[in-house]
Amino acid sequence: MDGSLNALTMFSLVLLVAVLGSVRRSHIRVEYSVSWLGAALLLLVLSRSPALMAWVAKLVGIEDPPLALLGAVMAVFLFVFYRFSTVVSDLKEANIALTQRVAILEYYLQSDHESRKA
Repeated sequence: MDGSLNALTMFSLVLLVAVLGSVRRSHIRVEYSVSWLGAALLLLVLSRSPALMAWVAKLVGIEDPPLALLGAVMAVFLFVFYRFSTVVSDLKEANIALTQRVAILEYYLQSDHESRKA
């Protein structure tokens, strides 16, 4: 169990460093990095606190704490992925609306230009 906890600790630290580095280089916006930082910190806390992990396992009714940790990891990342799916969906809708507005403006400009020629 210690090996898997140490591996999870290293993974969460690498995730923290990667997210902070991406924020610093402006590859990811700060408001989107909060979810990843929260997930990494939660994993770090759970991997370093066997008592908390055992309590969470008992709370959800799982006898094996590392299995509860794996479930927590999956739940956290599913939440983060869901959040970003909604963000991407909103951006897609905004791009469609913007494209339509640009097309309407181009039509008006072209028709105005043609009416001035005549």
